Amino acid sequence: METMENNEETEVRTSGQQVLRSVPEAETPDAVSEGTKTAEADDGQKGPYQASLFGDELDRPELFEARPGKTSGGGDEEGTVGTEAEEADNRTAPSFTGDALVEAVLFLEAEPVNEKQIAGITSLAESDVEAALETLKERYGRPESGIELVRIGGGVTIAPKKQYWEALKERYGRKNAAKLSRAAMETLAIIAYSQPVTRAEIEAIRGVQADNMIRLLAERGLIRETGKKNIAGHPTQFGTTKEFLTMFRLESIADLPKLDETEAERFEL
Repeated sequence: METMENNEETEVRTSGQQVLRSVPEAETPDAVSEGTKTAEADDGQKGPYQASLFGDELDRPELFEARPGKTSGGGDEEGTVGTEAEEADNRTAPSFTGDALVEAVLFLEAEPVNEKQIAGITSLAESDVEAALETLKERYGRPESGIELVRIGGGVTIAPKKQYWEALKERYGRKNAAKLSRAAMETLAIIAYSQPVTRAEIEAIRGVQADNMIRLLAERGLIRETGKKNIAGHPTQFGTTKEFLTMFRLESIADLPKLDETEAERFEL
């Protein structure tokens, strides 16, 4: 019996030693520590989580440094935020030149505008507006430009050069620039060269009744009542309008084509 018990004890010890031997050395504290050191020294290779979550960024410590104005510790954060806002404003603020701004106004305005009006619209000094207009006049005066600055009724506008307008006016002409009858054109010419003029005076020059033509021209906005003549009955006097100047591209009535002696006699009252 004693011999059997000794044998069993020997087998138990032997089995225990085998079990202990089967435990990897890495499971022991010393082995784990040694394994960690080995991994840290391993050719810079990353573990699976490290590589998938951060990629190469862990090799760039500057990405994880505290940035000015973004820290939770205060410091110069407020000043930095203000600087960033100013930089954003500088990036988005439009940069205007006087010439381009004046040109844009002339393009957008439906009617001729003078220097004072342009200055009010753009907040430029009148002297700067005048300088811009001179620059635009020179630019549009080049052969490659199809438009020009035109002074009409004391204002300035952009219009096609005359040679191009003649070729395009059938398509792009204004409603009021539609062809007028010969009778309407004659009546308009009498009013333009003889203004202020009454209906009776128009009829005396033309030799026919003028009521219909006066009404038509007034509806087109080409003529208007300018006052009453200081004679018996105080008849209404008529004159041309700004629309008339625009239609014929005139700065003022003084720019009407000069009449020869024979033509001038026709318009004498």
